[in-house]
Amino acid sequence: MNASGNAIAACDTLLTLTVPAEAGAVVLDHLLARSAWASGFTCATVEARGATIDLRGPGEQVRGSARRLQVQIALDRQAADAVLADLGTALPQRDIVFWMTPLLAFGRLA
Repeated sequence: MNASGNAIAACDTLLTLTVPAEAGAVVLDHLLARSAWASGFTCATVEARGATIDLRGPGEQVRGSARRLQVQIALDRQAADAVLADLGTALPQRDIVFWMTPLLAFGRLA
């Protein structure tokens, strides 16, 4: 809800994707072409670490982390499921990771 009590949309889920840096542009283009599900999102470059992370190239192996693009989308659960199904069909990559968390509120301050 925003300061005047208006919700932007019925957003109850925060979908987070982490994508290999080299696939980032493809994923972003894919999401932008489906604005009915993901009318806006936030992106950041992050460093992924852990035993299950595929370190590519000497730079990542020395750092011990892999550069990833993290995308966060506030939307309703049904749309989040649709985005994942669509991405899974279009870009079936094991190294695209996702998680969903409940979203308590979403809006603008003014």
